[in-house]
Amino acid sequence: MSGIYIHIPFCKQACHYCDFHFSTSLKKKDEMVQALAKEIRLRKEEFADEVVETIYFGGGTPSILEISDLQLLIDEVYANYTVIKTPEITVEANPDDLTEARIIALSENKINRLSIGIQSFFEEDLQLMNRGHNAEEAKKCLEIATKYFNNITADLIYGIPGLTNEKWLKNIQTLLDLNIPHISSYALTVEPKTALQQFIKKGIIPQPDDAVAHEQFLMLVDKLEANGFVHYELSNFGKPEYFSKNNSAYWLGKKYLGIGPSAHSYNSTNRSWNIANNSLYLKSLAENKLPSEIETLTETDRYNEYIMTGLRTVWGVSLDRIKAEFGENMLHYLLENAERYLKDEKLQLENNILRTTKKGKFFCDGIASDLFYLNLEI
Repeated sequence: MSGIYIHIPFCKQACHYCDFHFSTSLKKKDEMVQALAKEIRLRKEEFADEVVETIYFGGGTPSILEISDLQLLIDEVYANYTVIKTPEITVEANPDDLTEARIIALSENKINRLSIGIQSFFEEDLQLMNRGHNAEEAKKCLEIATKYFNNITADLIYGIPGLTNEKWLKNIQTLLDLNIPHISSYALTVEPKTALQQFIKKGIIPQPDDAVAHEQFLMLVDKLEANGFVHYELSNFGKPEYFSKNNSAYWLGKKYLGIGPSAHSYNSTNRSWNIANNSLYLKSLAENKLPSEIETLTETDRYNEYIMTGLRTVWGVSLDRIKAEFGENMLHYLLENAERYLKDEKLQLENNILRTTKKGKFFCDGIASDLFYLNLEI
């Protein structure tokens, strides 16, 4: 089983914290949709032996497209790939795009999952981040969406300057009251060359406090687990049967095809990525060329990626797999370096599976980097 990710590189406006690839000009939207469709066709041989389980529209803001545009791209996938009977088909959306009429239209085709970028239910937070919706739209769109979609995930951001613990708990409780079955939540991070970074440098916005973010992360984990959610990946919480199949495939090392400018692909031995430039992407596709670069993954790369993804998830890192794929020496190396985190109770080893504990989960990326190997010639 594998997945197809389709990157829609357009947004109405730029969020202050975002460093994803997108354009706020929609002049070439129709041309881009046709180019995406062409790339889907051109790359079908790469998945000739694969069965597609998920189709995911990310961005950018996919909900900026017409329903007919989304349907055209879904139809191209069905026409050129083998797709399971009921694939998970997700569309990322912003609340300001989700009128009731639009939600109904989305529900009337093969789309069966919405990923809604809420981020906060408080006006001051949304304004700080330069989100395109207001607090009322955030709540209203979810109330409507739950009438037509069973499978909904909503995003929340914690660690926002000025976000008190009381307000943070209200954000979480609002989603619980609306019976949203999946929640993705991230700490506000300051990425290079973003507006947020510039505002912090100029003293307009204070630097996010890591200690506050950590505290709010732990509050999130406690609150959601107490309400029947499984914390199955660092930033993702789902009710049973509502885990994201698309994202789970990434973390479990399944193959995926990335369509569109800046999109990444993975086939277990190679990783490739498309050029992050809309004009050059369109020019290449007009010439029937694939504007991508390819990297062959070394054994070191594969080991390090497995450590990184495994420690972020509930599935952990299998010592049996480490030994089988990378050898006895690498197993010894891993256990030796994990020892201090096991003693500190940030890692636990159970049934030959190495996992982060609740205490260690927030720090799992840093722990993983300490367990990375840079040269397998040992």
